[in-house]
Amino acid sequence: MPDTGSHSHKTDVIIIGAGPVGLFAVFELGLLGLSAHVVDILDRPGGQCAELYPEKVILDIPSRLKITGQELTNDLMAQIAPFNPTFHFQEMATTLEKREGGGFIMTTDVGTRIEAHAVVIAGGGGSFTPKKPKLERLEEFEGKSLFYAVRKKEQFRGKNVLIAGGGDSALDWTVNLQGVVSGMSLVHRRNEFRGMQATVDQMYALVKEGKVNLQIGDIVRINGENGQIASVTLKNAEKQEFDVACDTLLPFYGLTMKLGPIADWGIQLDDKDRIPVSTESFETAVPGVFCIGDMCAYPGKLKLILSGFHESALMAHGCFHYARPNQKLRFEHTTSSSNIQAKLGVS
Repeated sequence: MPDTGSHSHKTDVIIIGAGPVGLFAVFELGLLGLSAHVVDILDRPGGQCAELYPEKVILDIPSRLKITGQELTNDLMAQIAPFNPTFHFQEMATTLEKREGGGFIMTTDVGTRIEAHAVVIAGGGGSFTPKKPKLERLEEFEGKSLFYAVRKKEQFRGKNVLIAGGGDSALDWTVNLQGVVSGMSLVHRRNEFRGMQATVDQMYALVKEGKVNLQIGDIVRINGENGQIASVTLKNAEKQEFDVACDTLLPFYGLTMKLGPIADWGIQLDDKDRIPVSTESFETAVPGVFCIGDMCAYPGKLKLILSGFHESALMAHGCFHYARPNQKLRFEHTTSSSNIQAKLGVS
């Protein structure tokens, strides 16, 4: 459930980040009888899955032949519903203080105050914002005919779209918006792409079929009026300028990932601004603070959603000892535990 508006809360565990790993952490904590509040700077759950590729297919979730980022988010939200977590969306965790007698007090940038026995950092690569092109009049078109993410394909139906970039997002949407848009151009500063080779091959096939207008060059100017783009001006390697008609611009220049205030919490960071953890419970060097998902670092770490799910399970057991120090942890399988099945409403 969303925050009801009260600015002071108490819970067992605070989770920073409402991406897939943060959401599954709610489930694993709930199995052990621990409550959770979840803080996320975005306005909805799902993290990068919902923000960057809600309709892009993910192929490495166990038992699912394919699933989109939004479908995965929806399923995880349904799975954790029995545990009734509280979400604090559009809030950034700003300070973390140790509480007398144990535990922590976290505050956010809007004044929300949460007390908890343990804290879990599940913020992926941190708070992220799109890298914006350095162009004049940018703000005039943002949110009207210039967008940094595709949240719904239908938003672009019948549009003449120009995508800028050479990475996975640019290539994926060049391919995946086919059949929806009326025209598609792809602009990159060089004839080499950073995306997966299979997607690069698909893009070149579409170019050969005349479905994608591939241009090598840099965007130097946006042309249009009243927030509506009419064309963009490109400059090629020979310094020649020319216009490409479009009514929608999608610049995919990557994301700027920032740890934000977490970097000031006294938590040890490695040379890549990741947080080293013990793989026994994914606890950081600060007792009671855990880290799971892309932000944690340990030998052999793979940045996969399924790895984050595994990390969530062990983290939950670590949190239990802080939240219930006088209780013995009884490990139970969901297939045979009547207690767990009752919590989940399964007969």
